[in-house]
Amino acid sequence: MLNVGRNEIPQSGEMNSSKANRYAGNKKILILCTGNSCRSQMAEGFLNSFDSNLIVHSAGTKPSKQVHPKAIQVMKELDIDLSKNHPKMVDQFLTESFDYVITVCDNAKETCPIFIGKVGKQLHIGFEDPADTTGTDEEILSEFRRIRDEIKNDFYKFYSEMIK
Repeated sequence: MLNVGRNEIPQSGEMNSSKANRYAGNKKILILCTGNSCRSQMAEGFLNSFDSNLIVHSAGTKPSKQVHPKAIQVMKELDIDLSKNHPKMVDQFLTESFDYVITVCDNAKETCPIFIGKVGKQLHIGFEDPADTTGTDEEILSEFRRIRDEIKNDFYKFYSEMIK
């Protein structure tokens, strides 16, 4: 898994400077998982917060009815609003070209989707699904925060090494 030290990770909106944006161009990125309700939505939110010039979409092979409320809650803690997002079916993107398609499923527990559209590079950055967590509300929130922070770290490393 990719790892980045916390002190290297920008706060939300910090990467929206013109200096950072001039390097990224308009890279087009699709983030895939199964339900498109947690991990891929959080990754989309982080990439957009790192650089507003990126064109980022997320989708799933079996989209949920809504973005998970706890994903919305833990992202709001970092000033990233997912409340207007909605899960999308990957099929709606098959006719588009992407510079990167990134799967975020947990290899050990899930079959990762495969994108059959036009793509420059396919990558896998896997995370456990926080929606599978059981326990008290605080235990579940803690797991959502843990996965959120992993996604932030790993996608900032991706952004720094592959895009910026």
